[in-house]
Amino acid sequence: MGRKKKLQHFAENLTFDNLFQLRFDQLTTNGFSLKGKWNSFFKNNNPIILELGCGKGEYTIGLAKANPSNNYIGIDIKGARLWRGLKNAREENLGNVAFIRSRVELIEYFFEKDEVSEIWITFPDPQLVSSRERKRLTNQMFLTRYKSFLKKDGVIHLKTDSQSFFEYTIDIIQANKHVLHQQISNLYDYPGEEVVKSIKTFYELKWLKEGIPIKYLRFSLHDERSA
Repeated sequence: MGRKKKLQHFAENLTFDNLFQLRFDQLTTNGFSLKGKWNSFFKNNNPIILELGCGKGEYTIGLAKANPSNNYIGIDIKGARLWRGLKNAREENLGNVAFIRSRVELIEYFFEKDEVSEIWITFPDPQLVSSRERKRLTNQMFLTRYKSFLKKDGVIHLKTDSQSFFEYTIDIIQANKHVLHQQISNLYDYPGEEVVKSIKTFYELKWLKEGIPIKYLRFSLHDERSA
């Protein structure tokens, strides 16, 4: 995408009332006004579900259309990518969709304890170089962040094309006594899980065309109160 087009998208992003983007100094100084109050934004008490690293919001939009009784929030640092999801939400009049432009490392600033029911992580960068493990969205540091706002019975969904990242996440789940509900090494050869199969992102279609199996995990975070 050219620089001019990106600047146009950034400018249009400012017109969307369902996009939230704050600088780090703003978050640390003033906090985020909707933390713990997201249901007031959506004007209902429906479950709140996040997509981390949502890119163009394909999964966020797809889930919101399929499940109007839930609220969906996509998070990504790339404003030009979010523009596409914002446009789709506006064009399809989806009142149960919002987006946050932020690094996932700052996610705790946006949500209060027990405010989120589910998290989707769809085709994240696997960060396969060992020195970048801290960037992997399923490392224990990130899972601890998610635990600060995910409900006790909340679930995390992971879809990935990376066998290494799939195995890494399983190891993290086992090492930290998280609860693994579903483990599928080839999603489209597995019966059921129709909700998980119902939405295919641009990259997922690309991997499928190349014959790369899609992996899927569903798990809950360990709760000491249940131990």
